Amino acid sequence: MAEPQGVTEVAGNAFACNAGADNAASRETAAGDARAAWDDDEEVLEVVKATPEQLAVLNRGAARTLLRAIVVQVVAAVAVGLVAWVTAGVAAGVSALVGASAYMVPSVLFALRLLFGMVKPQGANPATFFFGEFFKLGSTALLLGLAVKMGQDELVWPALLAGLVVALKSHYWLLLFKES
Repeated sequence: MAEPQGVTEVAGNAFACNAGADNAASRETAAGDARAAWDDDEEVLEVVKATPEQLAVLNRGAARTLLRAIVVQVVAAVAVGLVAWVTAGVAAGVSALVGASAYMVPSVLFALRLLFGMVKPQGANPATFFFGEFFKLGSTALLLGLAVKMGQDELVWPALLAGLVVALKSHYWLLLFKES
């Protein structure tokens, strides 16, 4: 009994038309054509292991970038706190600092954890990064909740949100001062 005519998947995403008795032959031809099309564009790249000196240079650059991110975030938090204090009073300045600190403190702890992971002989573990991100997001939400709970009457919401947004987006300032 001949197979019905139609379209059948061959070799992942390549498709071939079924034509009765020639079904297996057409599938093999289509699969071969699909592989040949992919193989034409493929370059074989040789994997070269980095020397310990090259890894040390990369780690120093990464450490410098992490430290710059910490410094920029702290400076941005202080700046938004000062601007809120000057424009709307002490309560707004404190609210802006609390909003910025709710993100800045977990972020600084995470960056320090990554820095200490670079120093280890076996290097950093990728799971540490994902756990650190989870910790950072969870602790940011917890600190914001505590700020709302403890500062109900004194909290200036626009200043708190401005501080949070400035701390969240402060890493964009690194792009302005990036070394070429």
